[in-house]
This record gives sequence, C-alpha cells and structure tokens, in this order.
Amino acid sequence: MADDRTYLLGLDAGNTVIKAVLFDLAGRQVAMSALDGQSFSPAPGHVERDLGELWRNAQTVIRECLDKAGVEPSQIAAVGCAGHGNGLYLLDKDHEPLLGIQSLDTRAADHAGKLREAHGDRLHALSLQEPWPSQTPTLLAWIKDNRPDLYARTGTVLLCKDFITFKLTGERVSEISDMSGCGLLRLPDNLYDRELLELYGLGEAEPMLPHLVEPADVAGHVTAEAAAVTGLKEGTPVVGGYFDVIASALGSGVVHPGEASIIAGTWSINQVFSKAPIVDKAMFMASGFAPGRFVNIESSATSAANLEWYVRELVERGKHHDDPFGYCNARIAEVTPAADDPFFHPFLYGSRLGADFRAGFYGLAGWHSEGHLLRALFEGVLFEHRRHIEVLGRTGVTFDRAVLSGGGSRSPVWPQMFADCLGVPITVAEARETGALGAAIGGGVGVGLFADYETAVAAMTRAQKEYLPVTTMKSHYDRRYRTYCKLADALRSFWADMHVMDE
Repeated sequence: MADDRTYLLGLDAGNTVIKAVLFDLAGRQVAMSALDGQSFSPAPGHVERDLGELWRNAQTVIRECLDKAGVEPSQIAAVGCAGHGNGLYLLDKDHEPLLGIQSLDTRAADHAGKLREAHGDRLHALSLQEPWPSQTPTLLAWIKDNRPDLYARTGTVLLCKDFITFKLTGERVSEISDMSGCGLLRLPDNLYDRELLELYGLGEAEPMLPHLVEPADVAGHVTAEAAAVTGLKEGTPVVGGYFDVIASALGSGVVHPGEASIIAGTWSINQVFSKAPIVDKAMFMASGFAPGRFVNIESSATSAANLEWYVRELVERGKHHDDPFGYCNARIAEVTPAADDPFFHPFLYGSRLGADFRAGFYGLAGWHSEGHLLRALFEGVLFEHRRHIEVLGRTGVTFDRAVLSGGGSRSPVWPQMFADCLGVPITVAEARETGALGAAIGGGVGVGLFADYETAVAAMTRAQKEYLPVTTMKSHYDRRYRTYCKLADALRSFWADMHVMDE
C-alpha cells in the first residue's frame, strides 16, 4: 500500500557536523544522515571551513536521508534549517562563496575589546549584546580592517544555515533569530539599524545584509539545480530557519515563557524563554524569533566541544575504540566522586570571561586514573553551565526545572550530574536530534500544518526521562564549584602572560 503520509525535513548545520533528519508530523524520526566536515586554522585563533565542502556535505546528507527513508520527495511538505550562530559566511558580488569563519574563532578578540571600550554601552542599548570575538559584525569589522581585499569583494553577509538556504533556493535571506543572536538587529524590534552598523564601523555594509524574514516564513523554494543534486522536489518550500540554540529548545519541548533549555553541545547554552527580552548588560545576549517570543541566553564555547577534543586527540588515536563516547562514560562510572578529585577548566576555545583563558587539568595525583580525568572534564563543563545560570539568576531570570539537549544529554552520566549540581529536575527529550526537529517544527508552522508553535511542539516533542537531584551531592558540587572559580581567578595572570607570548 502506498505511503501517503506527510513529512518534514530538518537540517542542522553545526560547526563541524551537518545532519539531515526526516520527521513525520508526530515528530518521530524516519531517517537521518550526518557528515562531519573539516575545519582548518590558517593562523592561531582562526577557525575556518570550506564552503564548497559544506554544500557538498549538505547534498550528501539530504540524498542519503531520503534514500534511507524511501519516501517520495513530493511527500516532504517543507524544509527547515538550523545552524550555529555567529561566525561569518561571505558571498562575493557574484554570489559565489568567499569565506567561512566558524563561531569558535577568536581572531577578533582585540578588536572586540576596542569596540566594547569605544561603543559597548550604546551597542548594548541597541542590540542587547556587546562586541565579542566570534560575533558576526565584530568579525566583519576585523575583515574590513585586516583584509580589505576580502571586504571589497564581499557582496552578502550570511550565517551558517543561511548559506545552505541560499544553495537550496537561490535566495540571499536570513531571519530574525540568527540576526538578533549575532548582534545585527535592533531589539526588541528585530530590525536592521543604521546606527548599529555605524558603531561597528560598518556604515557602508548595509547593502551586504540579506533580506530579513521570520524563521517560520517561507524564504524560498528548492530550485531545479538544488533538486538535481539533493533529491528534493523542485518547488519544495524552505523556511527561513533558526539560530540552532532556539531550534534545539523547540525540538526538546521548550516553547512557553519561563521554560528553560540547557544545551550541552559545542557551546554551553543556557536559555530561558520570555515575552520580552531582559535588558541587563550582565547577560550575554537576547534573541527574538517571533513577535512576543524572545530567548534570554548565557553561553560560551565551553561545553561538550571539550569532550569531542578529548575523544579525537586521546581516545580515537589509531581507532582504538568503536564507541569512544561510550568508553568515556564507562570510565567515569568506575569513579567514586571525592573531594580531592582533579579539576578541569573547559577553555579550549577561550571563555566568556576572557578570550585568553586556556584549558587545563589541575590537582592530579599518582592515584588518579583516566576516569578521574574524564570526570573532571565533565564537571568543568558542568561548572561553566552553572556559572552562566548564576549570571541569568542575577538578572532576574530563574527556573525550577530545565530540559537538557545536545550531545551531552545522551550521556548516561551527565544529566544526573546537571540535576545534582544545579539542584533542579532535569528532563531529557525523546528526540536525539533536537536542532533538526526544531527546524522541522518551524517548517510545519510555516506551511500551515500547525496553527502555531505551541501546537507544533505539543504534537512533535515528548520527554524521555527526568533526572531528580540527589540532595547529598549538591554540597559536594557546591564546595568544588567554589574551588573551581577560585582556581580560575588565580590563573588569570598566567593566561594573560601566555596570550602575550602568543603574539
């Protein structure tokens, strides 16, 4: 019997992996394909990617996903794409790929500091964030000052998922969640702003900015050329898409004001939904994704990217383990937490407190094993999430439970550690690919399959498990968190000296 069901395709383009995931209208995963891309570092602090490879990988995962699903392309009602925020993706004046900078890049650290000193207060008043190294306008301003040849060739400024949308539809479009998340919109209006650009020294860059839509708006349709290389049907609607942290929150079931989403992925994301953005310079950023729908965010590149580095450099050498992340979780499970366990600072890619911060293990003794090292790494990541959540609390943003998503949520160990350290129940969503699911949800809303976000989230998301805090562990984490913070303060001058040596 022919399958006449309707499906939604969600794409999730991260700093490394791009995924294509097909869902039915109940949010059940039908098929998935993922492919890891290559980053390269042409200079210290530079993290870039080949945009040609990114599009080739996107083609591959879409084709493979459709082949695995065995559905007709005509059954796909819409495509939505989520992607990592910030960084800088440039097309030249002929709409050809020019440059791809990822959100782990720190080349513009000094430039961000100068912008903050000169215009930080006014920039925050307009966009609700201050300049920081991987921020899109800060990177563009760095390109203008340091690579004027590239700047002169630039025709369009995009974000990661916008490049995929452009290749699918031919439309140079972005949407408000990503553009507000990268500091290029005036909030709470979610509009481009001439003064904002001028403060960044980019007054002439306004023509480079793409057409702006809401995330669930149909941004374009799959072209004949894109259909030929992906297997999608020509004319399939493609919605504007999402800043991936918002997509992941939606895909994990978070949609109402006051609900909290924690994402342990490449970045440490800690966010709470609201009807209006919080205005407080202590908070990292706010992002809007629809009228009356905002997300208040504290984040930094200090989360599961540290585990990915550990696995890549120390576990996968010589392909010693078929299940490297399972191996890591097994080693941690062998360890009984103790007061004198080693510490780890998860600053492989800097910190929100300073781009010159470095990672490191501290307090090692001869009786410590690899399990102790891994538990210290898990704990250090957890402590940075806690620090961000405490910042949110000081701005008045609090919560009594949260949903955990991202790669860290798949660990049998980490969710319980989050519950114990934060002292709140932690729910893990049923969906593993919450970013792709959130993008698919937006596609369903955009083509009218669901009346609104609440209806779509209720239909397409479910909780898998809840972790309740163990009271006796809270005091253990409280003591170690205080020591962790004191150690970071003590190392500031050391990290500053290392930064000087790098120059």
